[in-house]
Amino acid sequence: MTTTTLAVLVPLLPFLGAAAGLLLGRTAPGFVRPLAVLPTLAALALAAVVAVRQGGDAAIDSATELTPTGSVPVELALHIDGFAALVAVLVAFVATCVQIYSTGYLRDDPRYPSYAALVSLFTSAMLLVVYSGDLIVLLVGWEVMGICSYFLVGHYWETPEARAASMKAFLVTKLGDVPFLIGLFALATDAGSFRITKVLSTVASGGLHHPTLIALLLLAGVAGKSAQFPLHTWLPDAMAGPTPVSALIHAATMVAAGVYFVARLLPVFEASSAAMVVLAVMAAVTMAGSGLAALAQDDIKRVLAYSTIGQLGYMTGALAVGDRGAAVFHLLSHGAFKALLFLAAGVIIHASGTNSLAAMSRMGNLRARVPDAFWTMTVALLALAAIPPFSGFFSKESVLGAAEHAATEHTSHIPGAAGWIVLVAGLLTALLTAAYATRLWLLAFHGKGVEAPDHGSQPIVMNAVLWVLAVPSLALGGLAYRVLPDWFDGRDLTPTLTTSVLGTGVALVGGIVTYGAWRHTSALAARAPMGAVAAHPEGDAGLVEAEAIASHTPAYGDVASAADPADPGRLLLGPLHRHAAGGFHLDAVYGALFVRPVLAAASLVRFLDREVVDTYVQGAATLPRLLGAAVRRAQTGNLQTYVSALLAGTVVLTVAVILVATGA
Repeated sequence: MTTTTLAVLVPLLPFLGAAAGLLLGRTAPGFVRPLAVLPTLAALALAAVVAVRQGGDAAIDSATELTPTGSVPVELALHIDGFAALVAVLVAFVATCVQIYSTGYLRDDPRYPSYAALVSLFTSAMLLVVYSGDLIVLLVGWEVMGICSYFLVGHYWETPEARAASMKAFLVTKLGDVPFLIGLFALATDAGSFRITKVLSTVASGGLHHPTLIALLLLAGVAGKSAQFPLHTWLPDAMAGPTPVSALIHAATMVAAGVYFVARLLPVFEASSAAMVVLAVMAAVTMAGSGLAALAQDDIKRVLAYSTIGQLGYMTGALAVGDRGAAVFHLLSHGAFKALLFLAAGVIIHASGTNSLAAMSRMGNLRARVPDAFWTMTVALLALAAIPPFSGFFSKESVLGAAEHAATEHTSHIPGAAGWIVLVAGLLTALLTAAYATRLWLLAFHGKGVEAPDHGSQPIVMNAVLWVLAVPSLALGGLAYRVLPDWFDGRDLTPTLTTSVLGTGVALVGGIVTYGAWRHTSALAARAPMGAVAAHPEGDAGLVEAEAIASHTPAYGDVASAADPADPGRLLLGPLHRHAAGGFHLDAVYGALFVRPVLAAASLVRFLDREVVDTYVQGAATLPRLLGAAVRRAQTGNLQTYVSALLAGTVVLTVAVILVATGA
């Protein structure tokens, strides 16, 4: 087969698996798991073949007109460069791991067939975004991911948390998609085409008439999809979905789409210095704010959610300084260790049988009970904290090195301010990342919380997937920075001495200080009177996830009600802890600025509809009703009355005619 044919099959196979799974889910349940795993596994194999054939050489382009539009054409087009080839391998790899893991994690879930089909459709949509060479076709995959996330986050729809989280994710991302769509049409109007290659050639020739406006409109959609400030608030709440869904969304699909889109169309954004500065500020605020919020969360999945937001901030920061190679390198590295972190957290939740153990303040004796999760999560946390030689070190240092280069070596299209903003925020975030990673490891595996009942060993497929993901989390970075430049425009990804020393140094400081704070608070807790616990801040309990896989029934409301007095995050953040735990109250701000006015407007419309519009409608019906009543009363059924009325009318008419004639 040609490379183009293989590339077409990569997103098509998961789509066909999703369709078959939905059709056969009830009639032939025995086929559900093979239909979930095999098409995605086949897509992974084909994506790997496509990547090998592409080999970092010239992009593979192919197109056929989808339908005549009379103006700007829409085409079924492929544009596979080195970035697309490798990101597709990541997407298919993580999706395959999630599907295999889910066969054990959701083995007795009655809605597993629809879940597996939606995961396959989700994967297909992301692969369509990755390979697409036409912006409208890319938009189709972009929006299909949105609706898939709505259904998957709301998988446990019996719980109000899941229903609210799915609706919030859908609405917040749609809020960004509206200007995103306008930006796409404006971009195509300037370029005269939706083809990515033609758009990029138009940018190279200076043909964009409104680069700043177009870039800012597109950034709104990117901020929503990739959970960047200020449209990031949906992602922590999305933890109400099944844990494998969280791994898929955070590691390979949905949130990666926005970063990948900017990387693919980076020249469009580079055409506006203002847009690059806005992108840098957005990345800096996202990185620092999410790091502080992660340090204050009690729910293990919310810690990882804020971690994802911060790591995506690193990627957008690399894009803000014009280095898409560093951004996609970190996207690949992050995809492996973040999928591992979420799936290891799923093993912890599965072992407890309820979601109560997702609250780190209640965790106890986990190292011995889930050794596979302990060792693999340790590897992933070291990668997250960017400790050498783990993969996160190399990819994060490539971002910091790019920021340093942009700050010190001024170029025509990258403002020096953007480089300094990203560099300073990146170093601060490295400190915070190591701090919350250390805190998670200490509380999860060395905490003194309430030990949950042991629900037995986990399915072997779940632990096997953890070890598979541990390999790239450990080894990907050291190998990739030597090989990837061939795929990434020849950009050098070798760590620089200055940022390596600074980044690793602040990470070690963050980890050591957090460990010291934990030892101090543990000692204070040991000397405290029996039953004395610290006050639990409002909103710090985390979000309930209705998962009781071991008992096969959802467990609702099972969240720690008291804080861990040995939590180092409280000591490190001090009075800032309460605000950070609540996400700095952005939801309350949005409620005051948007939700309440919309609800008030809806109440006004309802009042006008009921009291004004309905009054006119009812009044319009009243007059005919009264006339009908009068006519009905005139119908007595007495023939003499009718004849008398007829004669009287005749006399009146006759007199009227005579008077008129006489007057004439």
